[in-house]
Amino acid sequence: MRIFLTGATGYIGGAVLDALVRGGHDVTALVRDNEKARRVAKRGGRPVIGNLAEPDSYRDSADAQDGYVHAALDTSSGRGPAVDQAALETIIASATRPRTGGATAPASRFVIYTSCTWVLGKTPEPAAEDAPVNPITLSAFRPAHEELVLEAAQDQLRTIVVRPGVVYGGGNGMVGDIFKAASNGLVRVVGDGNNHWPLVYDRDLADLYARLAASADAGGIYHANDEGDERVNDIVGAIKPYLPVKPDVRYVPIEEARHKMGAFADALALDQLVRSPRARALGWTPTLHSVAGNAARLLEEWRASRN
Repeated sequence: MRIFLTGATGYIGGAVLDALVRGGHDVTALVRDNEKARRVAKRGGRPVIGNLAEPDSYRDSADAQDGYVHAALDTSSGRGPAVDQAALETIIASATRPRTGGATAPASRFVIYTSCTWVLGKTPEPAAEDAPVNPITLSAFRPAHEELVLEAAQDQLRTIVVRPGVVYGGGNGMVGDIFKAASNGLVRVVGDGNNHWPLVYDRDLADLYARLAASADAGGIYHANDEGDERVNDIVGAIKPYLPVKPDVRYVPIEEARHKMGAFADALALDQLVRSPRARALGWTPTLHSVAGNAARLLEEWRASRN
């Protein structure tokens, strides 16, 4: 299939690019500059230079695709939610536009939107895809964008929302931040560290996207997490034996953390138990089920990514 991808040089989007290319798809990837274009081309994608905040810069490239994966989020302009909405509107318009010039439409096109489990808010009881939303501040804009995507579904258009948990793997993400802090000798944990993060390995997450693209009946909301129900303290404790010097751990009260890092503090302290029954019904099974249980491997993976 011909698939248009945003965020191809980002954390989630990069993993998705690799999974789609492995699946034999022809991926057109939106990038911002020549350097990122070279990176995408090296990984097997077809780069197109444009700006997510300027739909005219990529509208033509988005037309005549079989599928669309929106994995980007503008965090540099201060207009992230507005840019996200404009990008979705552009993608949906392209997905529903009649083909011209003799192009043959597939049996069904698809749009996949990347949301997050933070739209659920605190979930002391396991929350599946049908759970009500109660987003934290950072994700307050996402439920409306999820609805925009889901309501665009029609006979020849499948629309899908993926809600990843806390993504780990490689050198990025919140778990990567813990590895970095621990390697530097001091880990700051917001709250008491007994909150659960719904975790998912980046490659396992990307496999779900590939499955959704290839599943003709897939549509609606899909959670993506390993269901390991690990606490932040579990992660910090598990990596200590694999460091040359055991790091100090400082527990930062939530109010102090909010003063220093704003709304992101609430994301770090969020306690969530999440389930992914709809994803698992597709045959999706994470290859990694625990950060703590794979601490040595993941720490080496993080170190390798820093070189």
